[in-house]
Amino acid sequence: MVILPIPKKMEERNGQQLLEKENMIVMDASCPQGADVYARLLQEEIRTWAGMSLGRGRGTFRRGDILLKVNEALGGQRYTLETGEEGAVLCGGSLEALGYAVQTLRQVVRQSGGLLPGISVDDEPDIQNRGFFFDITRGRILSLESLKWLADIMAFYKMNQLQLYVEHTYLFRDLTEVWRDDTPLTAEEILELDQYCHDRGIELVPSLATFGHLCKLLSTKTFEPMCELPESTKGTFSFRDRMDHHTVNVSNPDSLPMIKGLIGEYMQLFRSNKFNICADETFDLGKGCSSALAAEKGTGSLYMDYILELFDFLIEHGRVPMFWGDIIAQYPEKYAQIPEQVVCLTWGYSATQSDREARILHGAGAVQFLCPGACGWNTWVNALESSYENIRRMCGYGRQYGAVGILNTEWGDFGHINQPVFSIPGMIYGAVCSWGEKYPDYHELNRQISVLEFGDTSGRLLDFLGRVNGRTVFSWNHVVRIKEGVEKNLDQEKLREIFWEEDMTKVPGLRQSIQDMKRELCVISRSMDSRYRWVAECVQMSLAAVGVWNEVGLRLHCLQKGERPEDGMSLASDLERCLCFFQELWRSTGKEADLGRVSDVFCWYADVLRKM
Repeated sequence: MVILPIPKKMEERNGQQLLEKENMIVMDASCPQGADVYARLLQEEIRTWAGMSLGRGRGTFRRGDILLKVNEALGGQRYTLETGEEGAVLCGGSLEALGYAVQTLRQVVRQSGGLLPGISVDDEPDIQNRGFFFDITRGRILSLESLKWLADIMAFYKMNQLQLYVEHTYLFRDLTEVWRDDTPLTAEEILELDQYCHDRGIELVPSLATFGHLCKLLSTKTFEPMCELPESTKGTFSFRDRMDHHTVNVSNPDSLPMIKGLIGEYMQLFRSNKFNICADETFDLGKGCSSALAAEKGTGSLYMDYILELFDFLIEHGRVPMFWGDIIAQYPEKYAQIPEQVVCLTWGYSATQSDREARILHGAGAVQFLCPGACGWNTWVNALESSYENIRRMCGYGRQYGAVGILNTEWGDFGHINQPVFSIPGMIYGAVCSWGEKYPDYHELNRQISVLEFGDTSGRLLDFLGRVNGRTVFSWNHVVRIKEGVEKNLDQEKLREIFWEEDMTKVPGLRQSIQDMKRELCVISRSMDSRYRWVAECVQMSLAAVGVWNEVGLRLHCLQKGERPEDGMSLASDLERCLCFFQELWRSTGKEADLGRVSDVFCWYADVLRKM
């Protein structure tokens, strides 16, 4: 029996519970009104996996029923679950904890159908806030339906906080110049998602770039004067430049009122009392319009003055500010100026991540969330083993330094090319490792997630996904950097350095390996429940993308060495077919967003190949 996250205490009991048509899901008098959402989720799980439609209602428990109740004496996130011949009793210390009991029983039903094993569970998490952070700015803007899908999976694994990264991808009422050519989320969509998350025990926390990373806003004619380096707004779009520049000009007196206006409009859509102002990677601060001020006061002081203004604004409006900790970690002596209720988001994404920043900020007195990564950026399929190691370490540091939360991140650098489903394993790693110190090793956890989340009775799917990156030579990072380097007239030596980061001579040897993986996927997909076989289509496309881009890299590498590559017409067509498949999958989960920009990369290379 696979239960994720692994319960603190779980024992087998004698006897089994046979679900029958006359049984009901019963909420006793202790259950608040919101408990019916959990009763419906359990009802649907039983209908799907046991083929039985149980009634639900309020009243008195009878033999064979499933009873839901709340007992505040247990404590806020503790729950118990008992199943046996007499029936099942689920009890939570709060409505949220009752939801955790329901999710555990849903996992049991998913594996046992209508004959439930006798078990006794007593469980609660180590870390109170266990979140997922998903980028809806640097490529994809998921549809409302897809965002609800993310929330459903989070709830299933007992996660309780979701943040969506926004720069320009919300439809602010007065920023028509920003969203006129985009497909942003609307107020109605945010309100509906907020309610949907709340009903499932998830806090939807607003996250808005307010300092750095404001490319689209600060590139408009209206707001260009508020950009620290106005020249960074000129020229053609660049994925790299979008991430590296576009910091707010703190010396412009209009900057803070403008940003506060955006915060004030956005925060009203959320019932959460938290607000993440981001304020990370302010690379340009003090290097342009505010250079004189930086010379006078110091860059660290410019940073502090600005974020303190935003913290005070949020606190005055009853909100708990959150911000990324990469800049303040450089000035730990200044942390004493930060109000005590502020939450610092300390991030690090390496498989060998050290505890340096967490230790420094803990010593400075910061209230911390530690933030690992699901490691999907610039990849066709997430780097699962690196993600597992990073998350495992960061959750350990969280316990060591008394973090109040874990916020597992999935960024969309260079267009967010990985399909959203490939972020799910990393999301679940975070759920498991933040809940308790008992968690399986990488391969065993992959097996368990394959079985529980993807209905793969072979247990092989995730280990298979984890091997895809090993077949990548000409990565998306290479692809984008070379294209943008050529467009910026980067000298040939620097372009050659990009090629030489990887050995393109590996490509011929990987062709058969990629074909073998496609065949292996067909075998694995036969072991998957039919509801999840659509995942195989996403994997097939990604393997095709890995293969075709490897071939593109090899052609360009030959050209760089002065060799005459084969005619590129056929390869250009392969690239365009891959793009067509990719576009179809993209549109199945979200809005247009940056799909055009990602498509332009494919088309640019196809045109280059045809000229060879």
